Amino acid sequence: MESLPTSERVLAPDLARGFALLLVALAHTASIFLGNSPGVDQTPEGLERPYFVVLFVFVHACALPLFGMMLGYGLVQFADRQQALGQSWTRTRGVLLRRHAWLLAFGAVDGVLFFSGDVLGAYGLIGVVFVLLLLRRGKGFYRIPALYLGFAGCYLAVLMYLVLTGNSGNAPVPSPEDVSSLAPTYGDALRARLTEWPAITAILLPSILFVWVGAWAAKKRILEEPNRNLLLVGVFGGFGVAIAAGLPMGLFAGDYLQLDAETAGFAKMLYEGGGLFGAVGYISLFGLIGMAVDKKRGVVVTAISALGQRTLSAYLFQSVAWLILAPPFMLGLGGQASDPTFVAAACGLGVWLLSVVVAYLMHRKGYRGPAEILVRKLAYRRAKA
Repeated sequence: MESLPTSERVLAPDLARGFALLLVALAHTASIFLGNSPGVDQTPEGLERPYFVVLFVFVHACALPLFGMMLGYGLVQFADRQQALGQSWTRTRGVLLRRHAWLLAFGAVDGVLFFSGDVLGAYGLIGVVFVLLLLRRGKGFYRIPALYLGFAGCYLAVLMYLVLTGNSGNAPVPSPEDVSSLAPTYGDALRARLTEWPAITAILLPSILFVWVGAWAAKKRILEEPNRNLLLVGVFGGFGVAIAAGLPMGLFAGDYLQLDAETAGFAKMLYEGGGLFGAVGYISLFGLIGMAVDKKRGVVVTAISALGQRTLSAYLFQSVAWLILAPPFMLGLGGQASDPTFVAAACGLGVWLLSVVVAYLMHRKGYRGPAEILVRKLAYRRAKA
């Protein structure tokens, strides 16, 4: 996509994308280092217990919807900008379709060679479908995401009732084994990812609803023309619902609460459904930060927003980092660590901070992300021909 000078970019979306990469890093390392999804120790001790509460309330279910919403927001921003520049919809659509088709290809490579939990492939496919079927719809069509949020709230209320009226028990936390993360050799991991990545990509396709909500927010220009009161409602309402929805599962994972298998299943669905509202809270929060900071951007804000402008490169960098750090056939920090939970957290935070520093240095030098440069060339190749 065509890039804007930093001075002309809206700050909040870049901040949200940069911070979303931290959520992704913490969620992915928990899964990879502990060998299950979403990444829990069935017998947590000490500080692991409150840490799992934090993961389930603020990280695990929020990262994917946040990325999806920002994808939808960016699609509308790009299409509107191209229209303002006088570009035809045919040309704009072609660029967007090629871009997302290449994201699907990048995701396939990432998902098979490095990390089967890759989301690029799913979001590339979702982007193609969204551009073809939804992006140019009228304003009335964009009211559907608001109705979806209302429906989701009712759905969560029913699940909350089922959890609160459920039974205690000794069921384990639902956490399917991550076969590729536990594989003893790269060949074994590769064979596992050949089946894991397509399955995970298919599971992620309903995330088009998150993209749609983000596109609706962009149509409303919530971040370009921020309304403080509306953003405050988004922060308190979004995080309020996400905390209420994620807390039962967090307490269960932290061994503060014991549930039977049926109630544990309801708690899992409850926290997963609450993630969208957590994403709304995060986007609203960064909208408020963008209003407060405006043009007076310090080093930290500039660095995180610079990372948000290089999201694709940073995401792929994370996948390579996990392959080097975690598996037993590489550094093996997951299996060899006496406390894999906090080794995972340290690695996730450390890789994210390193990417923030690198992005800031690239910003200072005026360099774009290498993956962004490549996708731009591929997307515009035919448009310039």
